[in-house]
Amino acid sequence: MALVGKVGRREEVVAACLGAQALGIRPGMAASHARARVSDLDFRPAQPEADAALLDRLALLAVRRWSPTAAVTPTDGLWIDLTGCEHLHGGEERFCRRLQAFCRRAGFTARVAIADTPGAAHALARYGRDDLTRVEPGRTADALAPLPIAALRLSATAQAAARKFGFERIADLLPVARGPLARRLGLPAITRLDQALGAVAEPITPREDAEVPFVERRLLEPIGTAEAIEQVMGDLLGDLAQVLQERGLGARSLRLTGLRVDGGEQVVAIGTSRPTREVSHLLRLLKLRIDRIDPGMGLEQFWLVAPHTEPLDAVDLGAVLAGDTMVRDSSRLVDVIAGRIGSSAVFRIAPVESHVPERAVAQVDPNEQPGEWPGWQRPIRLFARPEPLFNVLALLPDQPPRRFEWRGKRYTIIGGDGPERVHGEWWRRDAETWAVRDYYRVEDEEGGRYWVFRRGDGFQDNTGDLSWWIHGVFG
Repeated sequence: MALVGKVGRREEVVAACLGAQALGIRPGMAASHARARVSDLDFRPAQPEADAALLDRLALLAVRRWSPTAAVTPTDGLWIDLTGCEHLHGGEERFCRRLQAFCRRAGFTARVAIADTPGAAHALARYGRDDLTRVEPGRTADALAPLPIAALRLSATAQAAARKFGFERIADLLPVARGPLARRLGLPAITRLDQALGAVAEPITPREDAEVPFVERRLLEPIGTAEAIEQVMGDLLGDLAQVLQERGLGARSLRLTGLRVDGGEQVVAIGTSRPTREVSHLLRLLKLRIDRIDPGMGLEQFWLVAPHTEPLDAVDLGAVLAGDTMVRDSSRLVDVIAGRIGSSAVFRIAPVESHVPERAVAQVDPNEQPGEWPGWQRPIRLFARPEPLFNVLALLPDQPPRRFEWRGKRYTIIGGDGPERVHGEWWRRDAETWAVRDYYRVEDEEGGRYWVFRRGDGFQDNTGDLSWWIHGVFG
């Protein structure tokens, strides 16, 4: 299959599948020449408007799901700025592999490159050796050096001039002084080279999502004090709350951008554990970010965006009107604490259906109500990983230890209870099919109580190596 489009006054092949390329059909070939060369070739008219519409839909999807800064490249591709949000997707490389899998499911082939600059990523995605390329920070020049000159998005005139002077790869341009190079290739070519290397900024104008709630304020005079910024935050939140109420939405995340007089941008963001449009609560969270804003010579424009929203209905106050006491919502406290120490540091412990102690608990959202805890006696402090015990003295097959050493200290046990036998979960891996742990609650002569276990049942060798471990400490 080949796509044919009007280029100037003649019809040319603008794209060809791998099968057509194997038969000698190349983009740029005259359509009549291609038809004469392969008579049964499937020719279809190119639809650049439909291609542009599809890329725009993909950019909108990227803005909504992956990064707030995404745009269509000048050619057939997307720019996605992962700065500050790569950890939300498991890191850069994992995000790229997920992106490739998404494209495969949608029926597309994709080449992905990550670099310090948009120009370098654009070049490596199209001219790199691999379908997935990740350039380490600061190694942009080394990664671009072996690529051809065309990777810099030069005009046809600049590429012809480069070939005339013997410049074939980007490595040939790097040692040449900028002045003589500009006279040979033109100033736009030097700009492209500096953009790819990071010497000249190439900002990405993001695709705006018309459905995302958005409010803006332009100031008559630049401001720079914390009090003035707080006042603008309150005004913006009031406007945004009205927009959210009209749409029946609540904000789960907000992004405040301040434009400085010198053209720089200051961006701060907050998140909430539940959808809300309460101005006082959102303002309290934004005030925690004021110290991260550098006003410079002054801020003259602000805009507030809610990139993540969820439906928020009216609150049922029937219980309050009837005189009943409502359960206090803990989400506000969670939001404030998460705003100070980070969202990953706030969680709730919930039970998991597992007999293995270290698998029987999980970290869940702090606003979720945990299920019923089993009636098993477990220590107050359970270690993430059991720690080995040394020089253990115990009678086989089912007596608690009488003495052991832990963390360089010797403990003499005066009482113990057990064993509580825990079998391995055979459906996870073969090594746990016959694995056995015998747990004991023991107390030393100083009153300390510990939770220890022995691997193996004391009879069969395949149940464990009879080593002793400590798994927790009672109060």
